[in-house]
Amino acid sequence: MTRVGFIGTGEIAAAMVHGLTGQGHGMLVSERGAKIAAELATLDDVAIASNQAVIDGSDIVVLCLLKDVAHDVLPTLNFRADQRVISVMVDVSHTVLRDLCFPVQDIEITIPLPFVATGTCPLPVYPMATNVAELFGAKNPVFAVKTETGLNAHFAATAMASAAFSQAQTAAQWLGELTDDNQAAEQYIIAMLGGFFTGLPQDGQGRLADALAALNTEGGLNQTLREHMRQRGVLDDLGDGLDGFRDRLGLPPKA
Repeated sequence: MTRVGFIGTGEIAAAMVHGLTGQGHGMLVSERGAKIAAELATLDDVAIASNQAVIDGSDIVVLCLLKDVAHDVLPTLNFRADQRVISVMVDVSHTVLRDLCFPVQDIEITIPLPFVATGTCPLPVYPMATNVAELFGAKNPVFAVKTETGLNAHFAATAMASAAFSQAQTAAQWLGELTDDNQAAEQYIIAMLGGFFTGLPQDGQGRLADALAALNTEGGLNQTLREHMRQRGVLDDLGDGLDGFRDRLGLPPKA
């Protein structure tokens, strides 16, 4: 049994705990985020502890803090050299983590999304994926990323989810106004988009390009709407927005 501790108890930590429960791990969650911690403690394999008690009672420590909080909290804790650390914190580099978690040497950074609670969540990891795979590999695709820059680019890419949901919400509201059934309209939009994505081939490159080509019938509704958005710069806005993360995440400037 691996003892897993969580420092920081927010929504992502909760999702990770739910993804691990029932698999034979003993889990400790920190008191920070008291409401969520109390809810998690109702699970049979989860208990609440102070930050230092989480460290003392864990083989693998998962760090789920905001950057500024991490710099305040982690230096006050005593890690062990034999421990393993998984960080899910944006803006905290591997080099900085080695200082904050000294004397720990075995440190991995990954990017769990809320649906890690149920599985099928892609988990990019830097620099190695050993510990993340040990905990989450049974239910989720886990893969090592070659560079920390590459991992940070994955952090940026996750931000497109909000933009995609916003567009889906706009379409659902538009449809609901015309059908006078907002609930059915939202269900339709979700099922339609979900069907397109789950229907893509599981392997190979160019799947998105192939899907776009299939929806690019001359004069068709899909092509017409996409061209309307392209002419108004809406499609380019996403790329520009992602480029806006380059400085913050230490990504190279756009060529």
